[in-house]
Amino acid sequence: MNTRPPQPEQLVSEVKAGPGGAMTDEVGVITGDLTIATRPLADGHAHIAIQYTDADEWYSLTGSPVPVPAEGLAALHEQVMERVRHGDGAEAPR
Repeated sequence: MNTRPPQPEQLVSEVKAGPGGAMTDEVGVITGDLTIATRPLADGHAHIAIQYTDADEWYSLTGSPVPVPAEGLAALHEQVMERVRHGDGAEAPR
């Protein structure tokens, strides 16, 4: 029996990156108005994707995928949002 609450399919939020932006695997640092999507994976990790808000292309936030903490996907998503708001080449929490 699974005692963990069901995880959402994904969490998506818009954020303004702080100075120095967020680091991606594909294109390096991106800045400005960004959208972050945190999606659970079957192995207990989560993939964190990031894009310029309203763009078509999504990128992997450097350090993703990461383990989902005991506090759940929403807590991880909030940690990512705080890191990107801070900027400084934000990466996924380790």
